[in-house]
Amino acid sequence: LMNAAVAQDVEPAQITQHCDSVSLCFSKGLGAPAGAVLAGRREFLAEAWRVRKLLGGGMRQAGVLAAAARIGLEQAEATLRRDHDNARRFAQGIQELNSPLCSVSLPAVETNIVMVGVKGGWPSPAELCTHMQAVSEEELAETGHAVSVLLFPWSAHALRAVWHCDVSAHDTELAMNKLGFVARKCQE
Repeated sequence: LMNAAVAQDVEPAQITQHCDSVSLCFSKGLGAPAGAVLAGRREFLAEAWRVRKLLGGGMRQAGVLAAAARIGLEQAEATLRRDHDNARRFAQGIQELNSPLCSVSLPAVETNIVMVGVKGGWPSPAELCTHMQAVSEEELAETGHAVSVLLFPWSAHALRAVWHCDVSAHDTELAMNKLGFVARKCQE
């Protein structure tokens, strides 16, 4: 919700105005260690509260988490815009790489998510993700960095990269360099 609101430059309420209920997670992009909020009709919230109690959910001393969530919400626009910028820069880096191994659609990069198309039969998205996570002596010697990038094999021909508040512009550059290194090694 917050990524969509920032990407569209609208208030979250404009997106949710036709929804019966909304759940917003305070971790991930907003940076709180845990927590979420649920909004909806009074009857719905009463039932959600009952089921949460029935399943043993509940926290004591949640004020510290609430403070972290408040800070995350107050800084959401700047934080999420930075994540979107980093994701877009990564996607541009893939295009500039001009590798026969992978591709990306720049117009499709609207938020903090980049879907990377993996061309050919080898490596598969899962194998490419494994190569991006692994660090070799050769990589360290050639690039001067030991970089491990966690990506998700999304389908038989795509992987997903997601940015959050703990991934900096420098981390993004390192990830692009790592992808360039892995692409070269796979082509060899």
